[in-house]
Amino acid sequence: MPASTTPTAGRPSPRERLLDAATELFYAEGVQSVGIDRVIAHAGVAKASLYSTFGNKEGLVRAYLDRRHEVLVGRLRRAVAATEDPVERLLAVFDAQSALFERSDFHGCAFVAASAEAPADGQIAEATARYRREVRGLFVELAAEAGIADPEQLADQLRIIYDGGSIAANLDHNPGIAPTARAAARILIEAAPRGAAG
Repeated sequence: MPASTTPTAGRPSPRERLLDAATELFYAEGVQSVGIDRVIAHAGVAKASLYSTFGNKEGLVRAYLDRRHEVLVGRLRRAVAATEDPVERLLAVFDAQSALFERSDFHGCAFVAASAEAPADGQIAEATARYRREVRGLFVELAAEAGIADPEQLADQLRIIYDGGSIAANLDHNPGIAPTARAAARILIEAAPRGAAG
């Protein structure tokens, strides 16, 4: 009987092992700093597995960013769902983000790091734009639910604070920036006019 080519019970597939390795190495060291051979060796798979599954390194980076997108946005949405107060729902986004700042393996925003090293028109740029649209869209949605007259404007303002908090926490090695970011967000939320725009 020929050996099975399906993953054994409890053992991740080559795709999952490659994504796990990419997630660990790319986030810790940077997309450009880590070569394909290191990812393959770390994953313990054949080189052919990478090319048959992801096509090339850019495809693997895209899959890594897409996975990170799902994890991060899921974390934000769970935090929002845990409260009913409209203002607290907006602030819950910052609470979820601040929990990341405390982690010993926090290295800033994976999308900022990856896109800084990538072409402006490739898969990495697409993944970054998709993530940023979804975070902004979440702010727009929550601002509208809170009765903000111009939810688009408030969403842009809050996303600037969201981005800046992550950059400061990483570059300044200052996880304690989180309460400051949250306080700034609250000021903007409370100052924003209520009622229908127009």
